[in-house]
Parts: sequence; structure tokens; C-alpha cells
Amino acid sequence: MMAALSASDNGAEVILIEKNEKLGKKVYITGKGRCNVTNNSDVENLLLHVITNPKFLYSAFYTFDSYMMMELLEKEGLRLKTERGNRVFPESDKSSDVIKTLREALKRRGVEILYDTTVSDVETEDGHFKAVTVLKENKQKKVIEGDAVIIATGGLSYPTTGSTGDGYRFAEDTGHQVKECHPSLVPMNIKEEFVKEMQGLSLRNVNYTLKNGKKVLYDEQGEMLFTHFGISGPLVLTSSCYCAGKDVSKMKISIDLKPALSKEQLDERILRDFSECKNSFFKNSLGKLLPAKMVPVIVKLSGIDAEKKVNEITKEERAKLVELLKNFELTPAGFRSYNEAIITKGGVSVKDINPATMESKKMAGIYFAGEVIDLDATTGGYNLQIAWSTGYLAGMSAALL
Repeated sequence: MMAALSASDNGAEVILIEKNEKLGKKVYITGKGRCNVTNNSDVENLLLHVITNPKFLYSAFYTFDSYMMMELLEKEGLRLKTERGNRVFPESDKSSDVIKTLREALKRRGVEILYDTTVSDVETEDGHFKAVTVLKENKQKKVIEGDAVIIATGGLSYPTTGSTGDGYRFAEDTGHQVKECHPSLVPMNIKEEFVKEMQGLSLRNVNYTLKNGKKVLYDEQGEMLFTHFGISGPLVLTSSCYCAGKDVSKMKISIDLKPALSKEQLDERILRDFSECKNSFFKNSLGKLLPAKMVPVIVKLSGIDAEKKVNEITKEERAKLVELLKNFELTPAGFRSYNEAIITKGGVSVKDINPATMESKKMAGIYFAGEVIDLDATTGGYNLQIAWSTGYLAGMSAALL
């Protein structure tokens, strides 16, 4: 959509080929249906949050940054708001309003949109391109010609939205290298069975550390969620960026459940709680300290008899409890599938693309934009901004070809 807008604004006649029955299916589900459209911050901050190939994005980000994206949407009639972490959302909290705004903008510019149309092949002849299309309704084939073609097909994540890897095939067929792909910004499976007992429990203000042996891959404070298979939530999704495609068998997750308290302060807090219920059983003494769903799990893992009176618990046992709360360990067992991944890590190699134009270095007239390229970032609107920026630059460059 952004590539089509940009190309049209720069004087090109544009045909947008959409395999779905409507535009923006992937946009529709982002931000839990609210669409975290970008991050309200400068280019340096955007680059800091890009995990793979940030230097490649200098031209794209400086050509069309998040401020320009916000200005474009507001000019086209969409009211925006900025929330915690500089995340930008439509004021209505409806991702459908973002799609509607872009669709109407395309309509005003006279961009032709072919819905329910799949591109089966991209061919080249005498410097012109042919997109061989198949209409969903009657399987009718049609060839569409152009002076340039922009491949903006997305990756492999959420295949129900149409992201089925078509762009990788087009890239390989035209001589481009495609870096191995993996699900990213994705929940994790956990080996320990006790996580199932905490299904649905959301933790806030915990410190989450992911280690590979002694090497710290990710360390951050924030929110996470326990599920029937393992863990999810902002901390978990972001940590997956740093280890997607890697062997997780030697990795460990450590959660500090009380990062605001030192071990000594936490011990004092536990003693205080114990003193208020001297004759209670241990299993009934942690209600003020921990969420109800977590208490049975912590009691079991602490090694302290659940039926033991709190005034009988030894200093050594208390020290073990403190250690457990400050270092609650989980063992990753792998990642969930592309069906649950927000983005795809990997894609068309940046070595085959000119960063100043998004044009292929292998074949003049072919441009790439968005998730199909080997680029990815953390959560917070950064991945969508990569899409907007690369799309804008690709559209502009193709129009000025």
C-alpha cells in the first residue's frame, strides 16, 4: 500500500495486485487489532530497535521516518495518539481505520487494485516485467506488464493473512539469495510442566533474562504471560528476536519476580508476612507476595513442606525461597510456529538490494519492500515502520526509474 502511494505521488501509473479479498489483512491483526502503526521517535531510536541489518535502513528511514508516516496518515484524515513506549495507535483503537485511510488514499490517487488475484510468476523481457496472475474466482490467467515491479509480499508469519512466502520464490527465480527464515517475535514452548498450572497468569514489572550458557542474550524488565504451552507477552516475544533459528537446548530463562527488592529486603518482607500469620501453614502465607495461581508452584519448588507452620521455617529454608523468587528458572523447548509469529526473521539478502533505492542489484527494475527483506526489529511499531519506509522508498525509486 505504501509503495503504491509513493509511486503514484511520484507520477507513476500503478497497479496493486492483492491476493486477498481486501487490503491489509496483516495490518488488521497487528497490535491485537489496534495497530501499533509506528513509534513516535527519531531515526536514531528506530535504528536502535532494528535487530537484523540496521545500517541497511539508513536511507529508507531518513527518506521517510515515523514523523512523516504520522503526518501522512493525519493528512489523509486519521487521528492518532501516542501511548507508553512512544507506541502510536489510531485514536479509535481500530486497525481497520488505518487500512481504510490507506485504501481511500489509494483510491484518490487512482491506483488500480486487483483483489483476489495471485501472482504465479514474475517474468522479464527486454527490460519490461510481466506478472502472470491467476484470478481466485475462475482461475483465469492474465499477464500484467510494467516498467518496474515492487515485491512487497511479506514473509511467512500468519499465513492465513496471505503471507505464504511467494516473494522468496520470486526473488530466488530472479537470481537473488534468500537468507534462511524463522518465526520471530513468537511465543516460546517451555519444558517445565508446572507452567500449565499458571496458564493465563500475567506478570508485570518482572525482570526477564535469557542466557545461552553464560552469555546474556536479552535482559529487560516488563510484562510476560504464562500459557498452556509455555510463555508469551512483550518480554518473551522480544527475546525471541535474539535467538530465532538458534539451538535453544542450552538456553535458560531467569525471572526475577521482585526486581525492586534486594535479597535482604525480600527476606525482610517475607519475615513480615510470616509474622502476621504465625500459626498459618506455609502454603497459605504467600498470598500477599504472589499471584494466587503462582503460589502452589512456588510452594512446590521451594522444597518447604506445604503444611509446615511459618514460625517453624528455618533461615536456610527462607534463603532458598528468596533465591527462587529472585531467580525463577525456565527451560526453553523451542518456538511456536509461523501461525503465531508476528514477523519472519530472514528473507531476501540485503547484499542483493541497493539500500538507497530498494532496487535489486541483480536485475534492474525489480524492487523489494517490507518483511520479504532480511530485516526485523523488536516490538513497538518498529517492524511496521520498516515496511512503511522501505515501501515509500521503493515506490518513489520505481516511479523515477
